[in-house]
Amino acid sequence: MFHIALYEPEIAPNTGNIIRLCANNGCDLHLIEPLGFDLEEKKLRRAGLDYGDLTHVYRHANFEAFLEAMKGKRIMACTTKGSRPHSELSYAADDVLLFGPETRGLPMEIIESIPTEQRLRIPMVSTSRSLNLSNAVAIISYEAWRQLDYQGI
Repeated sequence: MFHIALYEPEIAPNTGNIIRLCANNGCDLHLIEPLGFDLEEKKLRRAGLDYGDLTHVYRHANFEAFLEAMKGKRIMACTTKGSRPHSELSYAADDVLLFGPETRGLPMEIIESIPTEQRLRIPMVSTSRSLNLSNAVAIISYEAWRQLDYQGI
């Protein structure tokens, strides 16, 4: 299945919601440190409910450690600065969907390290800045899963 990666996530309830999402769509979740919260935080547990046991959550000490763990996998930068809509890509089962922190998004050096055709954006009206992180993860991961005919159900 897919890998969802959160680069330096800042808001515990968003990560909790994404844990719950991963438990429901079969994705593995990768958290790239530093985190803006403690994984034992009450808000995280409440948002994730008891879904933490139903998904795989991996922690990576930094971006380099994450890249090492993902070696050989295709990484998609999911960003408002993406070069193509998320629905135009043909996804593969082991793809990595990389999202940036809530308040600042992925750093430009990370975006630029990923091939242009793998920089994805969610279409929005021109007056919008961005979506909530957990909503963006849901939109892109479910499009990817749909393309694979919901493998694993």
